[in-house]
Amino acid sequence: MPGNPFQVHIKQDVLEDLRNRLKDTRWPDEIPGSGWDYGSNLAYVKELVDYWIEEFDWREQEAKMNRYTQFITQVDGLDVHYIHERGQGPDPLPLLLIHGWPGSITEFLDFIPLLTDPVSHGGHPNDSFDVVAPSLPGYGFSGKPTSPGMGVNAIADVFANLMAQVGYDSYMAQGGDWGASISSRLGFAHADKVKAIHINMVFGGRPYLGPGSRPLSASEQQYVKELARWEDDEGAYGHIQGTKPQTLAYGLNDSPAGLAAWIVEKWRSWSDCGGDIESVYTKDQILTNITLYWVTETINSSTRIYYETRKDNWRMAQGDRIDVPTAVAVFPEELDRPVREWAERSHNVQRWTEFPHGGHFAAMEKPQELAQDMREFFRQFR
Repeated sequence: MPGNPFQVHIKQDVLEDLRNRLKDTRWPDEIPGSGWDYGSNLAYVKELVDYWIEEFDWREQEAKMNRYTQFITQVDGLDVHYIHERGQGPDPLPLLLIHGWPGSITEFLDFIPLLTDPVSHGGHPNDSFDVVAPSLPGYGFSGKPTSPGMGVNAIADVFANLMAQVGYDSYMAQGGDWGASISSRLGFAHADKVKAIHINMVFGGRPYLGPGSRPLSASEQQYVKELARWEDDEGAYGHIQGTKPQTLAYGLNDSPAGLAAWIVEKWRSWSDCGGDIESVYTKDQILTNITLYWVTETINSSTRIYYETRKDNWRMAQGDRIDVPTAVAVFPEELDRPVREWAERSHNVQRWTEFPHGGHFAAMEKPQELAQDMREFFRQFR
């Protein structure tokens, strides 16, 4: 097995410093009665911080992470942290499971067993997977890139090399958010290894729309308008992170309350929660993800993927297409919801599943539904 075995253990003085900083938060003002209109609601962030100080147990969350077999290995000169869980079945299918921003491997803590041990979760033993779930470069316990260029294209190459090191010559890939974009890139650039992909966001490889392309249909034109409207209303974070991430980092790396406010607003806005984030996630789930960013000091290195990908944006040339079989899981509160004919411009879409409920963080929000869709699609490649 490549790399060194790894277990999560954050030093106690780091946790004490976090607690002290939270206690010393200098709170901003707020327009009375504005709710979440201007951004993260003051009352809720205060409630979350109080829980973080008084009740949240990081050691309990560490124990949950350490149930899994983990390693850190060198890939292309960069430390890559990954979970590697073997499937319990007669012939597990290798699967690369990829998270995005502002998520982490904590999204998969309750999801991985549905894939590795389907029998214990209502599935068939023949549907088991060997799961490799890496932390993106600059996220969590993976190393922080020290030179420019670690965007989607480069990360796909790193993960292809990781899978080769782990010993898989052929595998599937699944992801949402940046994980979807990286999965798509893997299907495009490493189709000799990646046999099929399953994505819950059509995000990578924007299709060619130049001379000679099919004109946009009415539904595609509507999608493009809706996407532009979303960018105007919700996309400021992406523009900041794609242009001046370093400036943002001074505040988020110094104030845990500021970090929580920056991240929790996205989890609330992008989930099918009707404005009540805790109808979908517990405070422990929310804070485990946020605390991981804090204790590893990776908010800056994580947001740079926006800058790097903007500088090396993957737009398809005429004739380009992701030819590996693709499944798309469509959740109604996803931030980018294209129509199938748009997705088929760039992907070989063989399965398109529209769910009645769910949002951006599907592995946490709708784990059973996502796992079953993956089992059914990938079954043909066993």
